[in-house]
Amino acid sequence: MRLSEVLKNMKPLQVIGDMDVEICGVNIDSRRIEKGHLFIAMKGTVVDGHKFIDKAIELGAQAILCEDMPQTCADGVTYIQVDATEDAAGKAATAFYGYPSTKLTLVGVTGTNGKTTIATLLYNMFRKMGHKCGLLSTVCNYIEDEAIPADHTTPDPIELNRLLARMVEAGCEYAFMECSSHAIAQKRISGLTFAGGLFTNLTRDHLDYHKTFENYRDAKKAFFDSLPKGAFAITNADDKNGMVMVQNTKATVKTYSTRSMADFKARIIECHFEGMYLDIDNHEVGVQFIGKFNVSNLLAVYGAAIMLGKQPEDVLLAMSTLHSVSGRLEPIHSPEGYTAIVDYAHTPDALENVLNAIHEVLNGKGHVITVCGAGGNRDKGKRPLMAQEAVKQSDKVIITSDNPRFEEPQDIINDMLAGLNAQQMKKVISIADRKEAIRTACMMARKGDVILIAGKGHEDYQEIKGVKHHFDDKEVVREVFNA
Repeated sequence: MRLSEVLKNMKPLQVIGDMDVEICGVNIDSRRIEKGHLFIAMKGTVVDGHKFIDKAIELGAQAILCEDMPQTCADGVTYIQVDATEDAAGKAATAFYGYPSTKLTLVGVTGTNGKTTIATLLYNMFRKMGHKCGLLSTVCNYIEDEAIPADHTTPDPIELNRLLARMVEAGCEYAFMECSSHAIAQKRISGLTFAGGLFTNLTRDHLDYHKTFENYRDAKKAFFDSLPKGAFAITNADDKNGMVMVQNTKATVKTYSTRSMADFKARIIECHFEGMYLDIDNHEVGVQFIGKFNVSNLLAVYGAAIMLGKQPEDVLLAMSTLHSVSGRLEPIHSPEGYTAIVDYAHTPDALENVLNAIHEVLNGKGHVITVCGAGGNRDKGKRPLMAQEAVKQSDKVIITSDNPRFEEPQDIINDMLAGLNAQQMKKVISIADRKEAIRTACMMARKGDVILIAGKGHEDYQEIKGVKHHFDDKEVVREVFNA
């Protein structure tokens, strides 16, 4: 493809060289550059790609897209200067890969909690309805049945457009995608055309990156601000930021709620650990999920399917067959009659939601033992809040390691314990070794009790000092149960 075609949707500040050269690849990672590629020098949060321009040229880069022009320019290489390579990268990638998001129906899901569940359920539902679909999520990316491991909630703009192009090539009609606040703020989704967007909820998270809650909120809102006129925007009317998200959107706005008037409404008729009976828009349906927050997730899925042209009866029939996403309120029953529940909850709000769901089913019968930690090198402010939330709704709490990353596990545990008073500490013990913490919880449990193992969910690793070691909460639980 000619360079001029790749860059036709942007206005360069300066061009040095030939814009009609042929480009056979686009990359933001200089290590992946091959002969004939366009290298985009991104000013990242950790590393400035401008430092690797010479390396990219050595490897055969035909063109350089940058914010700062080098002092000397290599012969035979085209240099294009733009205001922001962060924004330009997505536009260049989507042009190079043939505007894949315009060739299928792309729906984005954003919010603090529920993104993975909603995107995955939409993917599974539409496949059950006979459509070829793609999924871009925290757990795994899928092109129909083909699983592609996910390193980030939302891939970088090059990988994202490459995956979408592969979905188009595979005949996918729909793609469902998680849109993280990082991805929106870093313009990873720049240049994509969305048919619709869904907002789940907004609670404290990622303040290590966004610095303030307002910045975090505005990053989410920017997604809806950018939706085109023909798209739909479905928002959670039960969240205080729900209507803020859509106040400036050009898209058609629809609401969902479990508490008030809305376009899509639901209530719980009956619940147990294997599922619930719901009333959704005056239709009864049995689902294999528990918890009020999952009612909201299912309502978002229902609303999106309706906005995508599906009939209510067909949507509810498909919904009744859907299963929970891996590591999301996933129950494992012990031979001794107690239940372990593995969940990804890693924010105070998510922990509150999961514990509420457990108590809704227990209804005062049985004790709750919670095992939880907090991630290293992330928002430290939520650590004491996590401990407080766990203690508030548990009979016993074991504070342990999550992914300590480059921090000392005990330092993270101490930050969590700092949020508790002397009375609360009577419920709490700390065990830095996560495997030992889970084993201890299982030894404490009696028939009818529930152990919540929170924080890692689907993850099958523990990240320590920059190295990912194999670790799976579910495997540890099953080892204990089979011992």
